[in-house]
Amino acid sequence: MDLKNKVTSLDQIRGAMIFEFFSPGMPIILKNSGCEFIIFDMEHGGLSLEQFKTLSLISKAHQIVPFIRIPEVSYNYVARALDLGAYGIMTPMVNTPDDVLKIVSSSKYPPQGKRGAGFGFAHDNYINQDPLLYIKNANKSLINIIQIETKTALENVNEIASIVGVDCLWVGHFDLTNFLGVPGDFNSKIYLDAINEIVVAAKSNNKSLGIMVNNKQELENYKKLGFNMIAVGTEMNILSKAISQILK
Repeated sequence: MDLKNKVTSLDQIRGAMIFEFFSPGMPIILKNSGCEFIIFDMEHGGLSLEQFKTLSLISKAHQIVPFIRIPEVSYNYVARALDLGAYGIMTPMVNTPDDVLKIVSSSKYPPQGKRGAGFGFAHDNYINQDPLLYIKNANKSLINIIQIETKTALENVNEIASIVGVDCLWVGHFDLTNFLGVPGDFNSKIYLDAINEIVVAAKSNNKSLGIMVNNKQELENYKKLGFNMIAVGTEMNILSKAISQILK
């Protein structure tokens, strides 16, 4: 499950975002569907940390990488989610380089950060091991996904991308159109110019690019633009469409 090398090598990676169906079977279903990672949403979907702990253990047991989108920039959310088994953190509404430095610091053990140490828990599969070796490996394998979804974040995107510890710039596409004054218009020149800025910043700093898509055509379009870490979603919309097509 060495996804970090694929992220840093800018390889094509596919996964899913889960907002509603936090069933223990979901990681297995997604693994069987060809997903390499899952982002469990805590910002909009009502996920609890206790639920995520169970889902992260099931995910790791079935060789699919669990991420979590926390609801805000917060040491408490970052450190606790990592202790509960997240391979990485997606953080929404990131606006400034200072926000990013706080996230990176919260996610890394000293000397790279300030994450508190606790060993033999879910994050290391309850294994008693050399804590110094674990710290080294955890700092190295962690994946930080930073969402670019506001006008302020766009203005700071190159500086954000340049920060050591940022692994992926993830476009929150609907919020980005909202904050740019073109809500839901993904063909707007304003939106497409913003996407280009983000792509240039990521490529200039050798960072992965991520986004959520609803269908195959969107996946191909964003892949052509340079996105390599792509998740399908929402699962509610996909299920609804699939059922409606059968019933029609």
